[in-house]
Amino acid sequence: MKRLILVLGLLISLSACANGPRPPTLPYPAWYIGLIAPKHMEVWVESVDVLDQRGFGYFHVHGGVASYAGEVKGWPNGGSGGMPINNVDLPEKIYLRWQSLVEPQAYTIGIQIPQWVRDEMIRPERVYCKPARKVVTLYRKRINFGMAPGGIVKVWAGSACLGYKEVGRFQAKVHPLGPFQNRKGLYYRDPTPEAQAWIEKNGIPYGSW
Repeated sequence: MKRLILVLGLLISLSACANGPRPPTLPYPAWYIGLIAPKHMEVWVESVDVLDQRGFGYFHVHGGVASYAGEVKGWPNGGSGGMPINNVDLPEKIYLRWQSLVEPQAYTIGIQIPQWVRDEMIRPERVYCKPARKVVTLYRKRINFGMAPGGIVKVWAGSACLGYKEVGRFQAKVHPLGPFQNRKGLYYRDPTPEAQAWIEKNGIPYGSW
């Protein structure tokens, strides 16, 4: 009987491994990743990949056009919105690859997420939230990335009603393979006419981010 129980236990363990990792035990269904760029400094994000704190990798969890800040120079206070990251544990490292359409250039970076950020992401806080018009319990479960020309990346962790804490400012590397390669070869989408007109008149304000 003991041998039968051990065999059944082994089969259950193997079945769990074959079906992938168990869902993380977080106090909410998903955390979020937001993508931000300064106004007119248009960005196309090719991929966002996550290595979670269990050591599991998740590829292309987010991407596309970034949200744009209200100003060209400087950064908003953390931004807003974001893509829900479901069934992924708290992030250990997050990788970005994006095109800065206004330069044009392709950048890549892997950003280590500090332990204090993961602690903040699961620490409940009671706060009065104006949109809800009541006191609610919230978590800093949003990690937002600001991407600017020159490969500058700014990272915040927070939420709309709790506010955002700065994680750091980082320098990405130029990607050696260049931008996204489609069937026609290397490809950059041109900036929108509005962004192109602004840049032709004012230039790119390197050093302001």
